[in-house]
Amino acid sequence: MYDTPNLLLITDIPGYAPQISRLMSMMNYARSTTLRSVEGLTTEQLDYTIDETSNSIGSLLLHFAAVEVAYQLETFEHRDLNEEEMKIWGAALKLGDQGRAEIKGNNLDYYLNILNEVRSKTYEVFKTKTDDWLYEEYPFWRNQPANHYFMWYHVFEDEINHRGQIRWMRKRLQV
Repeated sequence: MYDTPNLLLITDIPGYAPQISRLMSMMNYARSTTLRSVEGLTTEQLDYTIDETSNSIGSLLLHFAAVEVAYQLETFEHRDLNEEEMKIWGAALKLGDQGRAEIKGNNLDYYLNILNEVRSKTYEVFKTKTDDWLYEEYPFWRNQPANHYFMWYHVFEDEINHRGQIRWMRKRLQV
C-alpha cells in the first residue's frame, strides 16, 4: 500500500465509478497512514494499554475492520449485524471491557490480514456500484437523513480519529 501509484491523488481508479474512485482514494491514503503508524509493533506492544480504561492498539486495528464490516452490511444489505456476526465482531465494535478481555495475543499480521480481507470485500462490491448509489438517502443516526457517501466517509473518518490514539499510544509504550 505504501508504494501505491497515485496515493497522493484523489482521482479516478480504473474499474470504479468516478465518485467511488475518489472515495477509495481517500480510504487508501487513510489506510496507508494507519499501516505506517503500526509498522514493526510486537504482539506485546499491540496488547499494551495505557491504563485500565484504554483500548490497545490491536483492539483499535480490529475496530477498524469491525466498523467496516458493519457499514458493509448497512450499505450493501441494509441491515445490522446478526447474532452470529456480533459474536465475531462485537468486542471490536464495542471495545471497552469486552475488547480488553477478548482482543489480545495476536501479532501484527493477524490484524493486517483481517483489515485487508475486509477492505478487499468492500472494494469488490464497490465495483458493482454507481455514483448514484453513493447519494442514495435514508434515515440513519437519530433518524437523520444520510447517504452512502457519508456512511463510507464515516468509516475512514473513524479510522483517522482512532489512528491519532494509536500514534499517541505508540509514543508512550512501556513494554
